[in-house]
Amino acid sequence: MKKILLSFAVLIAFASCKEETQEKLDAAKDALTEEVKENVDSVTAKTAKVLDSTTKKIKSKVDTALVKGAIKVEEKAKQIKEAAKK
Repeated sequence: MKKILLSFAVLIAFASCKEETQEKLDAAKDALTEEVKENVDSVTAKTAKVLDSTTKKIKSKVDTALVKGAIKVEEKAKQIKEAAKK
């Protein structure tokens, strides 16, 4: 009878520990999920910032190239006009 009571007491102890362990696991899972979400948000924000910066730099370089190209086209057009007058 003592063995049965002892076994029953041990099972109850394990059952109560299981619930506490599950609660701890759930809390840890929630904390980890929140941390991952924060990291993803942080990386997303940093990526957006870098992308905006890169887009501005590329646009600036393209605009500069277009202006330089337009100047060269105008110079060549003047040269062609002068050559045609001769």
